[in-house]
Amino acid sequence: MREKFYHEGLYRGDEALRKLSQIRLTVCGAGAVGSNLVNNLVRQGLPNITVIDFDRVETHNVGTQTYTESDVGMFKVEALQAEVFRAVGIEITAIRQTLTARNVEKLLQDADLVVDGFDNHAARALMTEHGRTAGIPCLHVGLSADYAEVVWNEQYIVPRDTTEADVCDYPLARNLIQFAVALASEVIVRFVITGQRQNYSFTMQDLQINSAHD
Repeated sequence: MREKFYHEGLYRGDEALRKLSQIRLTVCGAGAVGSNLVNNLVRQGLPNITVIDFDRVETHNVGTQTYTESDVGMFKVEALQAEVFRAVGIEITAIRQTLTARNVEKLLQDADLVVDGFDNHAARALMTEHGRTAGIPCLHVGLSADYAEVVWNEQYIVPRDTTEADVCDYPLARNLIQFAVALASEVIVRFVITGQRQNYSFTMQDLQINSAHD
């Protein structure tokens, strides 16, 4: 296992890898944020990942998510599970359900850390409230046009849905997703290793990263 994360281990050290290998992470949403984030984190040494999503892969997902044309029609969590196993030999847990007020406690009860990668107000609000009530560390990763944010629950403000149309019908650059995922990955890794909670926002037009400190 150590050889798979050889360079990460050289950079962060064996104790950091040990902590990363033990954290139980649940990622809610397997779309632009979730699929790319999971793909990144398993390559950094986080093997204990659960992903919750009920959507299927559609053709328009191929440009912004980790799925391929051959995945179209599959449930996202199952396609992602197979992809991760092929890449690093790690079997993440795939939960093919919609997160609701009735099942949120059960589905998140074993998580040491939860990531909100949803794309709508109702799901984000549910996670925000449950995270605060249950005391589960929750990180929100959001995207909108050329803006991205990576914010812990304590400072998070749930955004309203910006359109009454299909939630997928908004401009979204692939590079913005990659920047957001890189920021979120580093924030998660630092939290696991040091307990530090960092909040960031990013705007792609001016390539500006802003940090907010408690």
